[in-house]
Amino acid sequence: MLRVNQLKMPLDHSENDLKNCLITLLKINEDHLLSFKLIKRSIDARKQDNIFIIYSFDVDVRDQFSVLRRLKNNNNIKIAPVLAYKYKAKADESLYSNKVLRPVVIGAGPCGYFAALLLAQMGYKPLLLERGQSVRERSKKTYGFWSSRTSLDIESNVQFGEGGAGTFSDGKLYSQISDPDNYGRKVLEELVASGASEEILVNNRPHIGTFKLAAVVRRFRARIQELGGEIKFEKKMVDLILTKSSRSDIAIKEYKLEGLKLSDGTVISTNYLVLAVGHSARDTFRMLQHSGVLIKPKPFAVGFRIEHPQMNIDQDRWGKLSGNPQLGHAEYKLIHHATNGHDVYSFCMCPGGKVVGATSGKGQVVTNGMSQHSRNERNANSAIVVNLDLEDFSRFGRWDGDPIAGVFFQEALEKKAFEMGGANYFAPVQRLQDFMSAKVSIAFGSVIPSYLPGVTFADLNLSLPQVLIDAIREAIPIFSSKFPFFNEPDAILTAVETRTSSPLRIPRDNSFESLNVEGLYPAGEGAGYAGGILSAGIDGIKVAEAIALCINKDLSSRSIN
Repeated sequence: MLRVNQLKMPLDHSENDLKNCLITLLKINEDHLLSFKLIKRSIDARKQDNIFIIYSFDVDVRDQFSVLRRLKNNNNIKIAPVLAYKYKAKADESLYSNKVLRPVVIGAGPCGYFAALLLAQMGYKPLLLERGQSVRERSKKTYGFWSSRTSLDIESNVQFGEGGAGTFSDGKLYSQISDPDNYGRKVLEELVASGASEEILVNNRPHIGTFKLAAVVRRFRARIQELGGEIKFEKKMVDLILTKSSRSDIAIKEYKLEGLKLSDGTVISTNYLVLAVGHSARDTFRMLQHSGVLIKPKPFAVGFRIEHPQMNIDQDRWGKLSGNPQLGHAEYKLIHHATNGHDVYSFCMCPGGKVVGATSGKGQVVTNGMSQHSRNERNANSAIVVNLDLEDFSRFGRWDGDPIAGVFFQEALEKKAFEMGGANYFAPVQRLQDFMSAKVSIAFGSVIPSYLPGVTFADLNLSLPQVLIDAIREAIPIFSSKFPFFNEPDAILTAVETRTSSPLRIPRDNSFESLNVEGLYPAGEGAGYAGGILSAGIDGIKVAEAIALCINKDLSSRSIN
């Protein structure tokens, strides 16, 4: 097959137009074009009056090497690369009888589920434990909390439960990480095999949407179970069972994993544990710290959610072509380097979505954005956040050498937002114009906030440290100069956004194992190695590979002995 990249077509093209364009580009007769398959689709909207769709195709032609020789100077026509993922290991069931060798995965988010799926596909029959409920029961609890019909369940909510935090999001599936081994393709193909639309394989910035993602998660669970894996919900890990490590090959290993304890008193023996707990498992972080697992603080970002009418963004981005079904709803990405040294940027932009309560702790308010696959809600929302360096904690009085100081800082901001919102899980909000004038809003204008459970007017200038507020106030006029829609006076700011990424990292070596605990494999967002569904899934796959190779090595050593 030939890979044809950068095929530029107008919005109103037909399937026959694509075929004729390929024939012309490849300089072949019509009967020499055997087939063509869409690989990637993106939009070039740099000029509003001349918007194009950019395609990549894999094309089957007669005598392809003759075509390649003839077009050797065209860098957009190459031999199609291999997209298939290749497994790194396979279980030897004739030796695999020691239950201590059974890998255990903690957390049923994208990282944990992909680690478990890959282990199951390779024949290792993993046990996956999730502190929250199945996605169906978890969704009932979450929507009940948003509608104020039920109280917050600290074990089953937006952050905890089957599917992880990404279940209640836009379901974005893009990442900036390098992927020469087709891990990203593997993630997307497994999602499609579990019910996601095939369009995620070709769209440049694919997303699934909350409702569809919930159905995909249920099928994911079934596939793992069909392959011999076991999944248990409402099983919270509360301690690790560690002994002194006897490994002499790596001197830094202090401990060896022998098992774990659950909140119900159950003890599970294992020498291989995937720690995929997500970025909000603060009680787990404290337990790990107490157990002696090496943890280091990591920079993260905090800020607000901002809402604008989606129609305004579409018109600003697409101009007279706004509303064209080929374009969908527009997104934006912004960054400003403030004069006080902080970076202000948009994060997790959700076209046609809602702002929702994402707390997992009593007496705390946290915002997040989500949208369905259709992205048809009136408002768009995005986080507008400011980066925090490790040195910032000393300025805010929170840095005392504790590796989980970022957790304390997040909690302090979330408790303050809870109080500003009325101590009832309502979020504090403010019109953008009033925020810039530092006065409490008295009424909504053209933008009605979508946050659930509810909102309360407050001055958000008081919700973050002043240096962060200064950076945001400096950035807003800059953003407005790039995108006029941004300066909508009635745009709504909702506080507070704190769960942008994990505030810590659990260091690991080249084999993905904890630096000081043999058999512990920190993974995904919570361990500081991913940011979003796709990168978390990729990290889960890589960790599963590492565990499989280690199990095979241990089995081989034991059989020889």
